[in-house]
Amino acid sequence: MTSHSAERALLRHHGDVEAAPGLADFAVNVRLPSPPAWLRDRLAAALDGLGRYPGAEEDLAARVAAAQRHGRSPEEVLVLNGAAEGFALLPRLAPRLAAVVHPSFTEPDVALLDAGVPLTRVQLRAEDGYALRPELVPAEADLVVVGNPTNPTSVLHPAETLRALARPGRVLVVDEAFADAVPGEPESVAGEDIRGLLVLRSLTKTWGLAGLRAGYALGAPELLGRLAALRPQWPVSSLVLTAVAACCAPEAVREAEIAAHEGVEHRVALAAALAELPGIEVCGPAAGPFLLLRVRDGERVRIRLRERGVAVRRADTFPGLDADHLRVAVRPPEQAAVLLKALEEEVVCG
Repeated sequence: MTSHSAERALLRHHGDVEAAPGLADFAVNVRLPSPPAWLRDRLAAALDGLGRYPGAEEDLAARVAAAQRHGRSPEEVLVLNGAAEGFALLPRLAPRLAAVVHPSFTEPDVALLDAGVPLTRVQLRAEDGYALRPELVPAEADLVVVGNPTNPTSVLHPAETLRALARPGRVLVVDEAFADAVPGEPESVAGEDIRGLLVLRSLTKTWGLAGLRAGYALGAPELLGRLAALRPQWPVSSLVLTAVAACCAPEAVREAEIAAHEGVEHRVALAAALAELPGIEVCGPAAGPFLLLRVRDGERVRIRLRERGVAVRRADTFPGLDADHLRVAVRPPEQAAVLLKALEEEVVCG
């Protein structure tokens, strides 16, 4: 295997590979095992229309719902097959130099490297709490990608810091796939009119839609037009359009807000319990529905957890992290107890 293909294989490793059937899943950051009943009903009702091609009216309804959710116009919304499609489309912008802030989700790297785009990694440091300083980003980068909150560090960067990254001639891509898991979304820039800003949002995590692939991009119409220039006709399915319209409705946004507050309680409790275990460092401060851990002899612990029926996400595939780093999804206390018991037996009792 060449060095490029080996690196690509690592970058393409995601938590779903760890979460085999039958394992207690702490490897995938999806809140629900399946969509809530009201969303399943909406999707089921759309099945009778699958004999028709997705129409302009359905597309407009989805874009209107997303636009109203973020205080934008429908022309500033592009419906996607998950936020990951937005990363796959980035080479269409023909950047001269891309800068990706790391540790973070690796699909942007794959898309840009595969397209031959020159890429530099802005490596944030654990000793700084993985805080982002705008001066770390090369001034000549005309495409910058940053997650907020960032996967896997769970760090929430201030919106002011993100605004400082914007400049004429630069596209600033903010991955807000987990933003709706933060109560009030205080650092979201999804509704802001910033020149060159492209925000990617996902419905996968909060609504249990990983198998459907539903998300959207927010940005200036000209920027979205460049991004979508070579997409095929009917680029997303009727079910995706239905999901976007449903999950951006005010009642769904309120439900997500309640879930976000519950998620904070669960994360705080899990982080406190993990911090009490010797040999485990909880990296923080955390704001997302997952925690980054540094575990003594982490690779062995991960393998042993799997043998005990518990899946966690290896994190050495994220640039800047090593095999002692593991990512765990936040779960309710009754589910988290399974992880804590397995870790205690492995780390403490060995």
